[in-house]
Amino acid sequence: MDIGQFSAFETFALWGTLVTALIGIGYGLKLRKEILGKDAGTEKMQQIAGQIQEGASAYLSRQFRTIIGIVVILFIALTLTGLGHGNEEISGVALGLGRGIAFLLGCFASGLTGFVGMNLAVRGNVRCAAAARTSTKEALAVAFRSGAVAGMFTVAMGLVGATIIFMIFKAYATEILLGFGFGGSLLALFMRVGGGIYTKAADVGADLVGKVEAGIPEDDPRNAAVIADNVGDNVGDCAGMAADIFESYEVTLVASMILALAHAGENPDLARTWIIFPLIVRAIGVFTSIIGTEIVTLKDESEHPMKPITRGFMWAAVLSAIGFAGVAFGYAGEYDGAKLFAATFAGLVLAVGIYKLTEYYTSPQYSPVQEIAEASQTGAATNILAGFGVGLEGSVWAVLVICACVFFSVLLFPGDPIGALYSVSLVGLGMLTTTGVVISMDTYGPVADNAQGICEMANVPEAMPTVELLDAVGNTTKAATKGLAIASAVIAAIALYGSFLSKVAAAKAGGAAGESVSIQALADYSIPLDQPLVFIGVLIGGAMPFLFSSMTIRAVGRAAFQIINEVRRQFREIPGLMEGTAMPESAKVVDICTSSAIKELIAPGMLAVLSPIVVGAWFGWLGLGGFLAGIIVTGQLMAVLLCDAGGAWDNAKKVIEDGAYGGKGSDSHAAAVTGDTVGDPFKDTAGPALNPLIKVMNMVGLLIVPLIVIPGSQPMESSTTPVMWIIGILLAAVIAVTLVMSKRKSAAELEVHERVTGGSKAV
Repeated sequence: MDIGQFSAFETFALWGTLVTALIGIGYGLKLRKEILGKDAGTEKMQQIAGQIQEGASAYLSRQFRTIIGIVVILFIALTLTGLGHGNEEISGVALGLGRGIAFLLGCFASGLTGFVGMNLAVRGNVRCAAAARTSTKEALAVAFRSGAVAGMFTVAMGLVGATIIFMIFKAYATEILLGFGFGGSLLALFMRVGGGIYTKAADVGADLVGKVEAGIPEDDPRNAAVIADNVGDNVGDCAGMAADIFESYEVTLVASMILALAHAGENPDLARTWIIFPLIVRAIGVFTSIIGTEIVTLKDESEHPMKPITRGFMWAAVLSAIGFAGVAFGYAGEYDGAKLFAATFAGLVLAVGIYKLTEYYTSPQYSPVQEIAEASQTGAATNILAGFGVGLEGSVWAVLVICACVFFSVLLFPGDPIGALYSVSLVGLGMLTTTGVVISMDTYGPVADNAQGICEMANVPEAMPTVELLDAVGNTTKAATKGLAIASAVIAAIALYGSFLSKVAAAKAGGAAGESVSIQALADYSIPLDQPLVFIGVLIGGAMPFLFSSMTIRAVGRAAFQIINEVRRQFREIPGLMEGTAMPESAKVVDICTSSAIKELIAPGMLAVLSPIVVGAWFGWLGLGGFLAGIIVTGQLMAVLLCDAGGAWDNAKKVIEDGAYGGKGSDSHAAAVTGDTVGDPFKDTAGPALNPLIKVMNMVGLLIVPLIVIPGSQPMESSTTPVMWIIGILLAAVIAVTLVMSKRKSAAELEVHERVTGGSKAV
């Protein structure tokens, strides 16, 4: 397939995009140098920060070592997928090897963005705490810019990878980018799941034993789980979020390229324009994210920290819109430039809308959170009921906002299904243009949270008012950015769904790589719900987020069980611990969190990767199409429910701790702590992990299309080969065994269980 020759401007744009990515990396390195040059506080503060750094590094190192085997197996599998699917322009071997190498690069880039985010966050926290002793303005700058480093690397790494792959492979870039996007999605899934289990197991354990049972402050140094809790904030929110957004960024680009190439056979110039336009849009995002980051600074010490953060985000969005207009009308004007601008602008509107909507349901300034705090007066049950109700309501409005943007995209290209789906992908790209600022907002939260913990454990009372304020703002920004991540995952999945149909049509036409599909051909491949195979797929796919969430939430509970009993043991057995004359054995709790999180992340990962293959092998492309649709719908609803409810419970607790309804130590506070504990695995484990789950399953669905579609068969024929049936049976058995093994207690768990229950060995 030929997409024609690049014009002088297109060649300049591609090289300029690469240079822009390098500028983003350079800006991130500049911020890193500035932050590390700040005062790191007292010796005690540095000692505590060192423990957090050590724990976070140990966890990520162990996580990467654990999943390397899975990565190698998938590399081999992806390489083999190219066999038999080449053509006269590119061999199957070259195709498969390119896809496999791109997969490794995607894994590396996603892992690197997560590592960078975590690495500086665990160094920025103590510097934020030190700055808070004298200046709120300086403390905010340190916390936010620590996150900006991760944000710039997230944007730049994806931009470099996608641009280079397109420049090398051109028309076949989408085949290679499938591997790149899958690698990013897989690492994001593991980092989200593992980090989420780690952080919430530690948080739940610390809260229930410390605040509820012992009646001591949240970050009291006597609590052995506090250090693990601070470590978890970084491996869960910093590393996990950066990898999550990175994969959304890549997945939307992959989808847009696949859909653009559907026009290549009829109009190569249009296809080339529709591919290069998203790359330029992403380059614009690098510059607007830099400007937005620089804008985030307090005008004076009295200004509320939320105002400059919102100001930076809004300015980045406005400047992005101006850049979109220039590129759309100046470069793509001949090929529906106005429509392309409208779609990307709609993405910015969606980002702002989701941000404000999530803020409404999770910020203590608004009625939903205030109602939960009020409900705490009558106990934990009413607190939980109120919070769950808020989550349910928030999920509905989030869906309606997303639907409005998708409907707008469809209206831009009436009668053109490829154009409409391409427009949806541009909505996702427009939404993620401010990624640099979004990641900064998210990582800011754990940095501020850690800063508060360091100040409390190191006894720095003069900094407490500032870090408590910054931490409260961080709860809101973390919740808002989770909302953005969920919405981006759904938009990416919808675009991928269209790409899935395009791949099916191409495979039916001949099965060779890089085949373009006409608009009419694509119209022949719908997913009718009256087909039993489709309906079966929808039901199974709709059930996956429930099973996945069950696995991750129960994993937190199992890990928390061990941590709670370990902290109780230390309170009971270490002389002088409660009196403050002895130190807790924090390393033991960190080790429990690490081993539990690593053990528990394998089963959800296997479910995400293997279940689409099983469904496709048994029910063909129609069943797989229904499966992917079911995942998108229920995954989005559940993700918003879990994140909004969890964020609202957290801030309801903050409202009471600020003095409402009896304040700290009251019955209302105890009820709110229980609600927050329930919400912890909701908002920081199960909810965020659904984002990569949706995208991983859709990416796997795209990759296996050539394996489950018989070339030359009728459009609605969904049969597969006997070989695929056998593969499906074997993989289903692997999933079942993995699920059973995940519920078995380890030797360490059995030891704790025996000690607590008096010898029972029930598994």
